[in-house]
Amino acid sequence: MNELSEEQSRAFTKMAALCSRAEKSPRAIEKKLEQWELSEDEAQEVMQKLFEHKFLDEQRFANSYVRDKYRFNKWGRVKIAFHLKAENISSKCIAEAMNEIDEELYLQNLIEITSEKKRKTKAKDDYELRMKVARFAQSRGFEPEIIFLAI
Repeated sequence: MNELSEEQSRAFTKMAALCSRAEKSPRAIEKKLEQWELSEDEAQEVMQKLFEHKFLDEQRFANSYVRDKYRFNKWGRVKIAFHLKAENISSKCIAEAMNEIDEELYLQNLIEITSEKKRKTKAKDDYELRMKVARFAQSRGFEPEIIFLAI
């Protein structure tokens, strides 16, 4: 690879600093590079250098994203996978990152959020309550087959 131009070097330095602070998806960095008004080839060279120096790593981003959204936001697998696909993360990386989720804790999180929702939700009968809680759990990205087990 040939040397980067002055503008590319500035963009690389800025993107490297950004990636050092927090995991970023390659797509997010590409969007930032578009703002620098670099040509597509110049932007690709900067991206390549970011990957070479390990500032960007698709698998590392996917693992971090899954851990954070699962632990802090209490999202389910469906919602997490959807958001990772929106970031153009490969299916292989998504599947590998999903393996990090502890099945026991996953079910425990689901039970906690459904119990909390049950307590706070008003409904005229038990059926309506279960349906409201199920819709809530689905909106959080949990799979329908385990939602009804938790409820």
